[in-house]
Amino acid sequence: MSPAFIARWRFALVFATIAAGYCGIVVQLYHLQIVDGPRIASLAENARERVQPQRARRGDISDSRGHLLAATRPVIELGVDPERFRPEDEGKLAGLAALTGVPAATLLELCQPGVYSVGELGEVRKVRWRKISDAVSDSTYDKIRALDIPAVYGNRKYVREYPSGIAAAHVLGFVNKEEAAVTGLENQLDYYLRGQDGWREIETDARRKEMTQFAKREVSSRDGLNVELTIDLVIQNMADREVALLVERYKPDSVVIIVSDPRNGDLLAMSSWPNFDPNRYWESPVDNLRNRAITDVYEPGSTFKIVPVAGAMEERLARPGTLVDCKSSTVEYNGRTVRLPRDDHDMGGIVPLETVVAKSSNRGAAQLAIKMGAARFLDYVYSFGFGKKTGAFGPAEVSGIVHPLNKWDGLTISRMPMGHAVCVTAVQMHYAMSSVASGGLLMQPRLVRRVYDRDGSTVFTFSPSARNRVMSETTARQLSEMLEKVPTSEGTAVRAEIKGYQVAGKTGTSQKIENGQYSRKKHVATFSGYFPASDPQIAITVVVDNGHRPDGGVNYGGFVAAPAFKEIAQQIIQYMAMEPPDSTKGGMLAGTQAAK
Repeated sequence: MSPAFIARWRFALVFATIAAGYCGIVVQLYHLQIVDGPRIASLAENARERVQPQRARRGDISDSRGHLLAATRPVIELGVDPERFRPEDEGKLAGLAALTGVPAATLLELCQPGVYSVGELGEVRKVRWRKISDAVSDSTYDKIRALDIPAVYGNRKYVREYPSGIAAAHVLGFVNKEEAAVTGLENQLDYYLRGQDGWREIETDARRKEMTQFAKREVSSRDGLNVELTIDLVIQNMADREVALLVERYKPDSVVIIVSDPRNGDLLAMSSWPNFDPNRYWESPVDNLRNRAITDVYEPGSTFKIVPVAGAMEERLARPGTLVDCKSSTVEYNGRTVRLPRDDHDMGGIVPLETVVAKSSNRGAAQLAIKMGAARFLDYVYSFGFGKKTGAFGPAEVSGIVHPLNKWDGLTISRMPMGHAVCVTAVQMHYAMSSVASGGLLMQPRLVRRVYDRDGSTVFTFSPSARNRVMSETTARQLSEMLEKVPTSEGTAVRAEIKGYQVAGKTGTSQKIENGQYSRKKHVATFSGYFPASDPQIAITVVVDNGHRPDGGVNYGGFVAAPAFKEIAQQIIQYMAMEPPDSTKGGMLAGTQAAK
């Protein structure tokens, strides 16, 4: 057609339209290649490149004899890629259901293709992974692979297990499903246990298969170190069984039993109720996860009387034969009359210090503290470890309640010596009593013996240590001899007596505060002691909170807690093949030297 027959305006319009279209394409290409190019390239790179984490294996925790308390087991997290699922594999889902425990109908639903999100560029992404099972064993995974379902595959990971169940659960703590160490030693020793994760940088094709020829870098994981505790699983099981019996017999609010070696502070067992299974921690109330031995405080009652007795003897204000007036109801102190507490047992008037301890005289203990004076008495309270954290149990541990002098009222000087107006934890009371057994040294609780690698070589050792000296060896020996009379017919804990073995200890029965007043029905029963008294090797503390005796009687420490002490002690004697000691050898000082 001749150009003469085309109107100029129509030619210009067509040309402008085509030119504008090409300009638009050029602008778009410029935007994609120059302006937005780096971002799109990064998205493409990220879609092709992947970083595969290489999980480190968490270290094991064992008891002092090598029994596993916490271990890490490799498992396979099983899932399916719906986009790779073949119709001909549908008939194999019944076999997969039998191996995984997941119904075949559920598996078929998981295998259906779908979309799950919108990307940065507006595209809809396909579902490429749905979890079938959180953890299957290697042997089960081999059987699953034998079914030949390409869409079904697994990724290796590690899960934490506690082979001994509830044994020492509060001491160990647990690792949750997010692999976070939550409580106990799992949390305290996480630095040693967790190891260091590694990774691999890989490239995948359109089907997300790894292209090994393009692998870039690999950093190997480093497994965590192992930890050996001072806990003895056999003794721990003894304590756990006795706790269960106390719960069944007395229906208490809580129970704590602690067993240790007073010579070096080694914790051999720590059992608390209510308890939990760290393998299924989510099934227990949160309150059960609390380690009551270090978190719950109570008024210790007469077990606390070792403080004024030891202090008075150390200050040379009294000795074992010193006579104490237990018949007077008042005494003069700092120019005022102080009313003394009444005694639960008939003391018969003026008695020697040994009887004050054996019969647990409230008035006798109060008069000893009054002789010392409030400031000196309070110094001994702190010296025994009360009002302070031991520092061995992590952030969950509490310090108890010891009021400073400026907050004492007129009765504190006469009530604190009998274990009122002060709140302690079970672990504080236990190690305070153990300081008498160790010849006057307040030992630091030791839970961890060593950290070692996969070859068994020791990396770090935790040695025994003393926090401070509470009293002289002489005072400790004299006090120990007086405490030997407590678990006899002369004292308040005849049910703790073990024939052939000298037992030393102290009962405690404290009234619980209810609605601002001391309850006559609710009590905390305690017995804390050690044996053999001439050569202390084992210290045991039993605390039963608000037990209910079948006969309706008072929840006395000598009636409820002392028999539990005896039962555990007898089992330990058999387990450790302990021979009856020769009481004339003065083995207590030998034990003291071992503690040093």
